[in-house]
Amino acid sequence: MQRGTFVGTYCGGRGTLVRLLCFTSFVVASALVLPVALRAEVEVTDFGKTADGKAVKAFTITNSKGVVVKLISRGATLAEWRVPDKHGKMDDVIFGFDDVAGYESKDNGYFGATVGRVANRIAGGKFKIDGEEYTLAKNDGPNTLHGGVKRSLDKVVWNGKPIKNQDGEGVAFTYTSPDGEEGFPGKLDCKVTYLLTNKNALRIDYEATTDQATPVNLTNHTYFNLSGAGSPTINDHELMIAADHYTPIDATLIPTGEIAPVEGTPFDFREFHKIGERVDQLNDQPGKGYDHNFVLNNQAGKLALAVKLHEPKSGRVLSVFTTEPGLQFYGGNFLTGAKAKGGKTYAYRSGLCLETQHYPNSVNEPKFPSMLLQPGRTYKHTCVYQITTE
Repeated sequence: MQRGTFVGTYCGGRGTLVRLLCFTSFVVASALVLPVALRAEVEVTDFGKTADGKAVKAFTITNSKGVVVKLISRGATLAEWRVPDKHGKMDDVIFGFDDVAGYESKDNGYFGATVGRVANRIAGGKFKIDGEEYTLAKNDGPNTLHGGVKRSLDKVVWNGKPIKNQDGEGVAFTYTSPDGEEGFPGKLDCKVTYLLTNKNALRIDYEATTDQATPVNLTNHTYFNLSGAGSPTINDHELMIAADHYTPIDATLIPTGEIAPVEGTPFDFREFHKIGERVDQLNDQPGKGYDHNFVLNNQAGKLALAVKLHEPKSGRVLSVFTTEPGLQFYGGNFLTGAKAKGGKTYAYRSGLCLETQHYPNSVNEPKFPSMLLQPGRTYKHTCVYQITTE
């Protein structure tokens, strides 16, 4: 299928991408707050216990269109998302496990989890604030990945509470990370709110406050396959990213500090391209495929379109909106065939992540937008994943 450019696809004209993103974000943000007749519900059930005996709750939300989202309190995790294809056939399009043991196993690649305190990588597992150096556990070669090892936010059990407003229903998760947890300074009070709307959008709002200066970069690590989780590949998905630049990486996947143009590279997704079209050009490069941060064109902190992903056979379309300056596109290069929900297998490059974020290693790179949170300030970040069909 021939796909258009970002401009042609969304506004039908030849205006600039900046004007397009502003207009699109306004329209979608407006649509997400219109009052609707609600017939949604949240069912709370026991999901099991962690290895150390903590109870994990599951929260299942069904909207008026029959779309189902399941969340679990371990890691404030998005565990299931069942949506129709263009023929009305329902499929679960995200990765996960049937029990707590699966989420605690080595096969769990942060499936659906809230990750932090600092998502993505910190070079050398170290950073400084006001001249004082802090040392973290290294869990990704010489670097720290996704907040640490034992008490990163994806591994702790959050408190969850069902919520409802005029837009839909969802769950508000809260967790207090004590001073020094995983080596980070300051007590961090975190809140992550998921809201499923009747327009089949899942809105995620992040908030955090601290009593000491500390880096914060929260995101969601859901793996998508719009053909249905367990389908063999995402290389046939067509992808657009609203980014003229990306951040090149070194041999350990840490950004070099350069902000480079995507033009003329396999990272140019300003028009639709199949993911598999150019990925093999990156097989012998760091990351062994797509595992890179894109510098989104919208840097104003307003909710704006970042990504559009299309799977031709099902007709499903995933649109991603965010207030963040960056987006990590990961193409499942390290998936190794984990057995998961319903006995399905998650094979190499069979799922992708679209993580809205600050740039990796920003705490050590003064040229990047700062991720340092000060006492008296509130960290806020909104991401909207919306799945439709065409």
